[in-house]
Parts: sequence; C-alpha cells; structure tokens
Amino acid sequence: MKIYVGNLAYRTTEDELRVEFEKYGTVSEVSVITDRETGRSKGFGFVEMLDSDEATAAIEALDGFNIGERTLKVNEARPKAPRTGGGGFGGGGRPRGDRDRERRY
Repeated sequence: MKIYVGNLAYRTTEDELRVEFEKYGTVSEVSVITDRETGRSKGFGFVEMLDSDEATAAIEALDGFNIGERTLKVNEARPKAPRTGGGGFGGGGRPRGDRDRERRY
C-alpha cells in the first residue's frame, strides 16, 4: 500500500520516515519529494508498505504524530491524476480576421 505523508518538516529525511513506519511493519520504499531546481524538500513524501494491515496500523498511529515539530498528515495515497493538455503555447485569444487587422493598437 502506498501512503501519503504530508506536512513534513523540510529537514525530515527518508531514513527518519523509514524508522517511524518500520515500527508498524515492513517498509519497501520511502521517498521525500524534492524540488527539481533546488533539491529542497517540498514537505511531503510517500511510504510503501507490503502488508495492507500493517499500512493501515501505521496510518492510524502516525496521522497527527509530531516529527520535527510538525504534525503529520498521513493517509492512503490516491492514484496520480492523469495530466491534461498537450503542452505548447496554448490557444485562446481572438480569432484573426480582416476586422482585427484594421484596428491599430
């Protein structure tokens, strides 16, 4: 089960999260999400646990738990929403036509 962990202190490490979650069962993966440009934590991460009962116990125990003077928000991760749009420079604006060419801006 993939678990969302929010409201992390920016200095919280993956190792610290692993230690807390391993108290409730086997942890297969931990990731703290970082900004691509700065490498700094974005204040949230994900923990994957193999057993759903252990994961549920961890969620119940750690939601509202304090790490690094921050109160964690812990719940089952939702599937990533599909991205929309095709990139590019968008569209919109007014249609181009003879009437638009006559105006002087």
